[in-house]
Amino acid sequence: MLDRQVLVLNRLWQAINVCSVRRAFTLLCAGQAQVVCSDAKNNFFTHDFESWRDFSTREPEQEMVHTISLKIRIPNVIVLLLFDRMPHKEVKFTRHNIFERDKNTCQYCGKVFERRDLNLDHIIPRDKGGATTWENIVCSCIPCNTRKGNRLAHHVGMHLIQKPVRPKWRPFVHITFDRQLHESWRHFVDLAYWNVELGNEES
Repeated sequence: MLDRQVLVLNRLWQAINVCSVRRAFTLLCAGQAQVVCSDAKNNFFTHDFESWRDFSTREPEQEMVHTISLKIRIPNVIVLLLFDRMPHKEVKFTRHNIFERDKNTCQYCGKVFERRDLNLDHIIPRDKGGATTWENIVCSCIPCNTRKGNRLAHHVGMHLIQKPVRPKWRPFVHITFDRQLHESWRHFVDLAYWNVELGNEES
């Protein structure tokens, strides 16, 4: 229960992260965060630790955290009182993320493939000094990869459909949420943007 996910908002009420219930209580007790909750009309209210404790007594839930002296509700959303930045994480240079960048599209013929039917191609081959970087690797279908071989694309009449670039920094793209998303998160989280499963791939 203490490891359950809690959505974290910055001071501007922007979703920036998730943390455990245990961490949320630590921030709440330290006065660094408040619990966010809403009523039936979607009016939002905040509670500090004392207020949340009293609220939990007045309106208990089935699942509560029990201590020696009290029972307290599990927060679903907290807001940080001081932090107002939108943290960034760089997109990791992985096979998965190259497929994401190129949208599973062969960068030579422009056709979309299943990932199992795509290779990663060094635009400038490694034995010709080509580096393994965002700017020198693209998705390539097996036929195009075979045709190009260990040569430069223009030597065999092939051309890239777009110039490969390093993806821009994006806020917390590595976050993945539990399958059962609490309804209160939906006011702060655009799932189409946030639930991007990147990572856990080899570089």
